[in-house]
Amino acid sequence: MTDKALPSSNWVGAEPDGKYDDGFHLDLERYWVEARGLRYWIAGIVLAGALLGLVVTLLSTELFRASARLEVSQITANVTAIDPLENESRISELQYLNTQYELLESRFMAERVSKAGNLLRSEEFVEAFALQGEEELTERDIEKILLDNISIDPLTQSSLVDVSFSSPSPTVSATIANLWADEFIAANYEKRFGANIEARDFLNSQIEELRERLAASEKELVDYANANEILVLETRAGEDGGDAATQTLIASDLSALNAALAEAVTDRIAAEAALASGDIPSRDPRSSLKVDLAKAEAELASLRSNFGPAYPPLLEKEAEVASLKASLATEARAALRAASARERELQGKLEQAKSSFLGQQNLGIQYGILKREVETNRQLYDGLLQRFKELGASGAGQNNIKLIDNAAVPLIPYAPSLIQNLLVGLVAGLVIAGGLVYLRVTLSQTVKDPQDVTRRLGLPVLGIIPQTNAADIKEEVLSRSSELSEAYKSARTNLTFLTPEGAPRALMLTSSVPSEGKSISSLSLATSFAQLGKRTLLIDADLRNSRMQKLLDLDLGKKGGLAALLTSNAASLGEQIVKIDEFGIDYLPHGYTPPNPVELLAGPAFRHLLEEARGKYDQVLIDSAPMLNLADAVELSRLADGVVYVVEADRIKLRVIEGAINRLSSTGAQVYGVIVTKLKADAAGYGYGYGYGYGYGYGEDSGRPS
Repeated sequence: MTDKALPSSNWVGAEPDGKYDDGFHLDLERYWVEARGLRYWIAGIVLAGALLGLVVTLLSTELFRASARLEVSQITANVTAIDPLENESRISELQYLNTQYELLESRFMAERVSKAGNLLRSEEFVEAFALQGEEELTERDIEKILLDNISIDPLTQSSLVDVSFSSPSPTVSATIANLWADEFIAANYEKRFGANIEARDFLNSQIEELRERLAASEKELVDYANANEILVLETRAGEDGGDAATQTLIASDLSALNAALAEAVTDRIAAEAALASGDIPSRDPRSSLKVDLAKAEAELASLRSNFGPAYPPLLEKEAEVASLKASLATEARAALRAASARERELQGKLEQAKSSFLGQQNLGIQYGILKREVETNRQLYDGLLQRFKELGASGAGQNNIKLIDNAAVPLIPYAPSLIQNLLVGLVAGLVIAGGLVYLRVTLSQTVKDPQDVTRRLGLPVLGIIPQTNAADIKEEVLSRSSELSEAYKSARTNLTFLTPEGAPRALMLTSSVPSEGKSISSLSLATSFAQLGKRTLLIDADLRNSRMQKLLDLDLGKKGGLAALLTSNAASLGEQIVKIDEFGIDYLPHGYTPPNPVELLAGPAFRHLLEEARGKYDQVLIDSAPMLNLADAVELSRLADGVVYVVEADRIKLRVIEGAINRLSSTGAQVYGVIVTKLKADAAGYGYGYGYGYGYGYGEDSGRPS
């Protein structure tokens, strides 16, 4: 036989080649139905979320937030021509701003603020965060509280940033926010000019030390000079440019005495020479004796040229010249004695000065050492002082981070917010409810939606049978206007489209387990085919535990039924058939329960029986045993023209159904499709429109029809 395509509504999700699509499907209808089924749970969860938001609002501590605003600009150039100790790095503005934002939220800032505000001992801070009972409160605890409550909010498209702090105390919030901003500004200034500041502090201490050392060395030099009567008259520059040589008073005296002695020696020698030569010059060429002698000698020469030797005036003039020469000689000898005396006196004084100078030279060595120490200290002091002034000039830059607005004490709390907490609670409730619906749909392994048959099993849905609460199921089947009857008519119509010739001549109905509605479906389909005027035979092939006879309320007497036909060649099909006029069908009961039902069904007797039934009837329906772990239905499926699988909605797991169908297909059986039974009213959201049920059972105590 060839298959005929069913209407597209029955093939939702099926692939063109007959296989099914096991991919992801977002079935909103199914989620909606599950949500309707859980509507009271969902309402309770959402309401609980709203109540939780209200409770949290009422129980939460009021929080106040204070914000200080900073302007973080790029680093500006130095106003002086002197480079600082560290060159400013050139980075992009975005990178620089992000770095500053991270620094604002760093533990470094929390530690700095904690120490600057002495928060560990601040009663107001401790009271605001209820830390009175903390016996071992540490700086790290304070830092954690600060970091948990500080927030940095940069203003978009600007270099402004808000530093906000929240706490139960408005005063504490404003204080910490302002302290945080001030400390960040100070830390940034220290980072930019910290090297200069540290260097200036170090140089300042060194300058103070050198100043004291210089003063001490100068005092030691002066005291040494005073103690040893060393008088420095002048200082001469040395070859290296330093004050290397000095002129003391003794050295100056020694030089003067030496010059005077040399002059005295010269005078003595000149006097001795003059005295020895007879040419006795006067020390003063303009003296009266010298003038008189020259005048007298001139007159004497004139007289000698004019008069003779005995001329009295000549003799007088010669006597006068001789007297003047004698006076000059006496004066020369006196000058020689004076020069000699002066020479001796100067020689003595020179010897004394030389002794003093030689003695002072030994003292001058220590004096020079002390003086060089003074000069060295002065040079170091001048160099450090000059560098200190240079660093002062280079560190004159401005801070590139400025405080724009101080944090004001907030007047009203910003948290808790009733509206926000209610919205959060409602959203959380909706999320939890949505998760519940999703898990319900995801974890559900039963057939809730008939389309699961097509998606998971790859089989068309041949019929959708509603659940019914009718007291008499037979009346529902016989009533052509009942919804149950209409549902099976729809299933019968789908069966007629299975092949080009109509419904397969011999159809077997089976299910996974008892009480899924297999027997009701067999009876209802047989009745529906009979209503079309077809000769219909219903074979009860459940040789283990059939409930069809009880369902029909028949008294068969001594008829052996199917079991007799399979075990005795003498029995004929016509003898075992029971006509049920009210349903318009012929019924072959199962008869007695044999000990070996599988062997009977697998033997040739049932094959011959089925061939005979095909020849006499237009439609043959076989109500087989459930699949379970039995081989009854498997053996029958090999002989039937096709199999219709009956599945009770929301009962059997899909993997069980899939395993059973695979067992049938592995034997070569043709499974045409599935009839979904007992679809509950809450499945109406899927668009099937059924909301009735029935309560028959398989077995004595099950309460379900087979």
